[in-house]
Amino acid sequence: MSRIIDIDLDDANLPPPTPEVEQERKVAMFDLMEENSFSLPARDDRETPPGPYRLGLSIKEKRLVFDVATEDHQKAAEFHLSLSPFRQVVKDYFQICKSYFDAVKTLPASQIETIDMARRGIHNEGARILQERLEGKAEVDNDTARRLFTLICVLHFGA
Repeated sequence: MSRIIDIDLDDANLPPPTPEVEQERKVAMFDLMEENSFSLPARDDRETPPGPYRLGLSIKEKRLVFDVATEDHQKAAEFHLSLSPFRQVVKDYFQICKSYFDAVKTLPASQIETIDMARRGIHNEGARILQERLEGKAEVDNDTARRLFTLICVLHFGA
């Protein structure tokens, strides 16, 4: 039961997303709910509440906040991550996504494929950074990290 069963993305104070950003959010949320791996490791000899978990993601005071609760809404953990390590990769990801969305409208499939490969590479880099930043706080597999990175990008949109 080491998984997320509910996710709350606090994007209320952000400007309305573009249709492309909204689609990325919807896909990431759907994929996360379909399949994910998320667990809290033991810390400082404290008992860690078992999953499944409810996850709140937000940006507060320029920090990425993971608010983790148990299935019955009991507080399980909260941790704040600096946004600094994500800034460049999020910027790169938005730029490559814009190129990709523009390419889909006009370029041949071979060029779209090249841009998409670059997009996946940047996405993988964002997931790797997230896994590093979560070390000792939460354990996630690569696919979960990728989907969470997408949601981090959504929170960065317009912020």
